[in-house]
Amino acid sequence: MDYKQVAMPKGKRIALIAHDNMKQDLLEWTRQHLDILKHHHLYATGTTGHLLESDINIPIEKLISGPLGGDQQIGALVTKGTIDIIIFFWDPFEPMPHDPDVKALLRVAAVWNIAVACNRSTADFLISSPLMTQEHPYKIPDYEKYLAKRLKKES
Repeated sequence: MDYKQVAMPKGKRIALIAHDNMKQDLLEWTRQHLDILKHHHLYATGTTGHLLESDINIPIEKLISGPLGGDQQIGALVTKGTIDIIIFFWDPFEPMPHDPDVKALLRVAAVWNIAVACNRSTADFLISSPLMTQEHPYKIPDYEKYLAKRLKKES
């Protein structure tokens, strides 16, 4: 796979996701880091987005609920270069009916070199990084080259 360098913008595009048993933790975490988060564009799945927006009183782009396809919507935004960071408080003790969607989202995030925090400690490290307030160069798959090679082979 060929890669190309892109720049993560100074104002990050952050996806916030939480399983039911973790929503309160994510609410507390967002309150704790509100002074930083309000300078970034926030996305969230379903219920989490509505809870967060009413609690912290800043705009959140709300997608549909995770089990109904919200995790896949976030994954699609990752592939389009619209999401820079995923904060996903998932519940390791509760089996999820949409577990394949969660795994697919995490795989897509890894493929596209997206920063992911799956617990509060990692989220704290991400949000406190000096890179949160500056443009950050990083590498992603060069899809145009990939597609050109695939199309050339098929001809």
